[in-house]
Amino acid sequence: MLSYRHGYHAGNYADVLKHAILLQTLKLLHKKDKPLVYIDTHAGAGGYALTDEFAQKTGEYLEGVAKLWNAPDLPESLNDYLAAVKHFNGGEEELSLYPGSPALMDMELREKDRMVLHELHGTDYLLLDEYFSGDKQVKVIKGDGLKGLIAAVPPLERRGLVLIDPSYEIKTDYQDVAQAIIKAHKRFATGVFMLWYPVVDRAQTESMLSLLAQSGIKRQLRIEQALEADSDEFGMTAAGLWVINPPWQLDEIATEMLTCLQTKLGRQGGKVSVKWEVGE
Repeated sequence: MLSYRHGYHAGNYADVLKHAILLQTLKLLHKKDKPLVYIDTHAGAGGYALTDEFAQKTGEYLEGVAKLWNAPDLPESLNDYLAAVKHFNGGEEELSLYPGSPALMDMELREKDRMVLHELHGTDYLLLDEYFSGDKQVKVIKGDGLKGLIAAVPPLERRGLVLIDPSYEIKTDYQDVAQAIIKAHKRFATGVFMLWYPVVDRAQTESMLSLLAQSGIKRQLRIEQALEADSDEFGMTAAGLWVINPPWQLDEIATEMLTCLQTKLGRQGGKVSVKWEVGE
C-alpha cells in the first residue's frame, strides 16, 4: 500500500499523452477570461529528475518524451508540451528533468487562478509541499485525493479542471475512482473531469469506464493510445484519458496529436483512438 512512486514512470509515453492533453485543455479553458481552479487528486512530487535511480532503473522516458525532444514536424499541441518541458529544464539542451502535472499547470496558471493538490504518499507530499512553499495560489493537502475531490467541489470559481490520476495499486481503485467522479460531477456538473487510466487488464479498465458511460453524465470523450495489442501478459499495453465536459475543439486537437504520437512512439500492433463515448 502506498508503494507507488511516479518517478519510475516519469516522461513515459503515457505521461506524454496525459500532459500534452492536460496542457491543451487548460489553454482552451483560458480562452475565457474568468478564473478557474485546477484540482489534482494524486499530484505526486511535482517534478522529477530523469537522472535519479527511479527513472534510470526503468528508462521509460527514453521511449516517451526523449523520442520527441528534438523531433521535427510536430503539431502545435506537442510543440507546446515540449516547450513546457524545456522550460522546466531551464532551457538546457539536454533532457534531465520532467515536470509532473502540478509543475506543468503552474507554468500556465494566471494570477486569478488557483490549484488544489492532493497527495497521500508521505515522501512525495513533502516534496510537493516544499516545491510550492509560499505560493498563495496553491494549496497542498496530505490525504486521500478522492475524498478531497468531493470536499473541493463545487469551487467558488464555478469553473475548474480536475485531474484524477491514481496509481491503481489495488483492484478496488477502479470502482472507487468511477464512483468518486460520478459523485463529484453531481456537485459540479460544469467542471471538466479528466481521468487517466492504464490498460493492464482490458476487462477491468472497461468495467470502470462503463460505470461512467452508463451514469447518465453527458459529453464523455475517450482519448487512448495503445502501444501494442491487449495481452494477458504482465504490463501496460495502452493508456488513455477519459474526459467529461471537454472544452470545444479538444477532440480535434487530440486527433491530430495522437496521429503524430502513433508515428513517433507507436509500435507494431499499436493504435490510437479519439471517440465520443457519450454525446450531448
